[in-house]
Amino acid sequence: MVNERLHADMATMLEGLGEQLRGIAELQKQRSQLTATVTACDKRIEVTVNADGILIATRFADDVLDLSIEEIADTVTAAVQQAAAEVAQRSRDLMAPLLERKNALPKLSEIIEGAPDLGALMPTAPAPPTTPPDPARWPVDDSGVAGPRSVVADNDD
Repeated sequence: MVNERLHADMATMLEGLGEQLRGIAELQKQRSQLTATVTACDKRIEVTVNADGILIATRFADDVLDLSIEEIADTVTAAVQQAAAEVAQRSRDLMAPLLERKNALPKLSEIIEGAPDLGALMPTAPAPPTTPPDPARWPVDDSGVAGPRSVVADNDD
């Protein structure tokens, strides 16, 4: 009797897992197509980010130079952050039905007495910063000079 119950529970769990995997594949496809576009400064600046929040397009209106370089830089940064937040929210909205189905499945600890709740063991990643790093914490290179590191090289040619 116990084996029949365990077998039925495992079959339910495996069926749910298969459904989850198919749902994840479809959501990954949908998510990969997400973008978000934000305009700022009376539509003088427009930025578009992809599903990962990476800037993929920047457009400036002809009158963007009416703004100072600092205003442009600050506005682009804020607009990219806003677009990234929008695309992240749309990603969460896409995932919501899948998470609801996942939460309806029995946990391993509910099926096997004494088994750990694996979900509770998963660490939560901290949110990344939205402000630049403190220059006092920049690494020091071999010559003893502190400064930011960049993959973009100066090219005055």
